[in-house]
Amino acid sequence: MAGSPASLLDELTLGRAVELESLVDRGALREMAESTRQLFGASIRIYSQAGNLLADASSRPALYALLDQHESGRAALVAVISAVKSLDPEPEHQADFSCVTGARYLVAPISYDGHALGRLILGPYRLPDTQPSEKLRELAPGLDRQAVQGAWDDLPALTDQQAHRVVRHLSGALDLILFSGHKALLTSNMHLASVQESYRELADKNAKLQHAFDRLKELDRLKSNFLGTVSHELRTPLTSIIGYSEMLREGIAGELTAEQKEFVQTIHEKGEQLLELIKGLLDLSKLESGTMSLRKSEIDVVPVVTDVAQTLAPAARKKGVEIAVRSEPGLPTVWADAERLRQVFLNLSENALKFTPAGGRVALTVAASMIERRADDEGRGLVLFSTKRPAVEIRVIDTGIGVPDTEKEKVFDAFYQVDGSATREHEGTGLGLSIVRRLVEAHDGTVRVEDNSPMGAVFVVTIPCRRTTIA
Repeated sequence: MAGSPASLLDELTLGRAVELESLVDRGALREMAESTRQLFGASIRIYSQAGNLLADASSRPALYALLDQHESGRAALVAVISAVKSLDPEPEHQADFSCVTGARYLVAPISYDGHALGRLILGPYRLPDTQPSEKLRELAPGLDRQAVQGAWDDLPALTDQQAHRVVRHLSGALDLILFSGHKALLTSNMHLASVQESYRELADKNAKLQHAFDRLKELDRLKSNFLGTVSHELRTPLTSIIGYSEMLREGIAGELTAEQKEFVQTIHEKGEQLLELIKGLLDLSKLESGTMSLRKSEIDVVPVVTDVAQTLAPAARKKGVEIAVRSEPGLPTVWADAERLRQVFLNLSENALKFTPAGGRVALTVAASMIERRADDEGRGLVLFSTKRPAVEIRVIDTGIGVPDTEKEKVFDAFYQVDGSATREHEGTGLGLSIVRRLVEAHDGTVRVEDNSPMGAVFVVTIPCRRTTIA
């Protein structure tokens, strides 16, 4: 069932009472009242429902000025003004009031959609061909009759029909103004209600997102703790397995047959692979929790890269892949942890070697470069002149299968593999590149993947030189 106009208005005005002040502009009201006064000569006042004077197009009548000179006349005028202001005519009706002087007032209600908004007062005015009231002599016996008659004649003369027509004219004009103001108010309130509802929905979604984020953060913390704990607990017995397999392989517990040696060798190799996986899990757990400490110092990157190439040289020869190092002369040092950088280049080079077929080539190049300056870098004054700072760029280039464009960012995710099928050709846990990115970022550096035309991939690591400080 549809609601009443009043209840609908309350709903559209957000449950707040409608006030005349909120629907019309006071300046517009004053202009309308003044233009009507100039046209008909009668004073006009417009009050809100709360009794606030919103428009006053009037001048003090000379007759009232004469009465104000006597105490009894002054009291009578106060009573007249109070009585006129307290008149509350019924909607769509008007109320007449006769002053002690014989002057008249006409009061009309201002309403909109059943809501009383205020009052419109016309007067004082006199009816044509009338004389002042005899009560004037009782209120002020000493008044000069000629002065009183002149003041009476100065009052605007209107018939009742003319007075009611003026009030209807004003009421009609006010209806148009109220309609326009009401329309603007409802439009504004509907927009405000829409904004409030959107804000509420947004706040609700933000609260849900925050709850989900906190939950994911807690799960991530539990995962890191689990990885760290499990990896640590697995490492101890695995070290024993590797140690005992080495002793068996060397014949400490007695001579082994060829087949037994092969079995022990397999146990030893798989144990070493599992140990590397556990080390990777431990490193990832420390990097995610922020507990990994870096022992940074001024280091030359070239010896670190050369050592990595020499370490992988036997495996490269065995696979039939060439591995080489090239570097520019006079390279600057970087502020880094040598052992962790070695881990970065070893992971990248092992990956390159693993995905490069026989007859291929793996190259490690070192050159001077520049890196974007971060907002929290020391020596902020230099930002005025440059947004970059010196760095060393290391490229690991292979002629292997390459990395598809759609996978270039995903390869740095933990446990992600380009070929995730159970029948994939190349083994691996998917931790190496994730650890590489985190270690490089811990050095304020960057790592990215580029194409190596016509085939292969290029992993580019950029490590900044030591931050410059200004004395």
